Amino acid sequence: MASAHREGETARKINHINDNCVGCGICSDICPTSSLSLGPILPIARGIVDMDYIRINEDKCVLCGLCSFACPFDAMEFEIDGINAKNQEKYPKWNYGTNITHEDCIFCGNCEISCPRDAIIVKRNLPKIQDLVIGETRTEIDKCISCHICEEMCPANAITIKTENKGIGRFEASDIEIDPEKCMYCKICQKVCPTDAIRIVCTSCMDSDQISDVEIDGSVILDNVACINCSWCEKICPVDAAHTVKPFKGEVLLQEDESEEKICTGESCHACQDVCPCNAIILNDKMKVNQDVCVLCGACEKACPQKILSVNRTSMELSNIKSNSWQKILGSLVNQ
Repeated sequence: MASAHREGETARKINHINDNCVGCGICSDICPTSSLSLGPILPIARGIVDMDYIRINEDKCVLCGLCSFACPFDAMEFEIDGINAKNQEKYPKWNYGTNITHEDCIFCGNCEISCPRDAIIVKRNLPKIQDLVIGETRTEIDKCISCHICEEMCPANAITIKTENKGIGRFEASDIEIDPEKCMYCKICQKVCPTDAIRIVCTSCMDSDQISDVEIDGSVILDNVACINCSWCEKICPVDAAHTVKPFKGEVLLQEDESEEKICTGESCHACQDVCPCNAIILNDKMKVNQDVCVLCGACEKACPQKILSVNRTSMELSNIKSNSWQKILGSLVNQ
């Protein structure tokens, strides 16, 4: 973990948290002393090189903390006397975030599947089958010939045929076990049994309209540290339970120049796709950006070997910048 610290009237410390870092280079771009340098993000993202995205030159760093407040991914931790400076009112504040409303959520799990950072876990509380479907099972072991057809055909894997070795390779059924927590009383076992050894009666099926309504509850756990507010969850949610405010507004532009042979090679390169932290890059003959889920971090721009990608940020959700010099430096993140 890259870090820098200084003791004195106030103890200051900067820690780079590589697990949170996306290799965007925002911190190194705005560092007033050029003490931060961005590593080879493409080999790092591809797992070829095992190193941090950011290196800190402790001899040059003045521990101003600007990098920490500029980072929208909480990858730079700035402490003053052991306290996280982001909690102090006098410093800049990011006003972005993602929220999933429990009351509106149907716990479908689409957000968990689509999240590119594995920042969402959906836990569902489902009713048990036996609380919804009621019936009776009857078995006659004397009729069972141990063919195991019912066991193989059961769609719920609720049947187990137990056998005993009677010698000379002869096996006889000793028990027919039907798991009441799995059985759906569908009668498939009864219909396929060649000797009528199983009888099923589904009492609730006779009046299925009387089966109580199924209520599904659960919880959604959102890891706010891992979340980069890409809004995939918001776009994929079928009931509008997820809401995201991104750190930046704008777009990523593809600026090819045939005269200088700066042409996107699409799938034959895919550098931009490999470094993108939010799965926003689509590659065919040319790269395309899903602007709806792009966080405008700029990692793709840094990784592009042709230098034909440009991140155009039109605004950012960073406020409470009280220093004029910091306003100028942080303002450089947005294209005026």
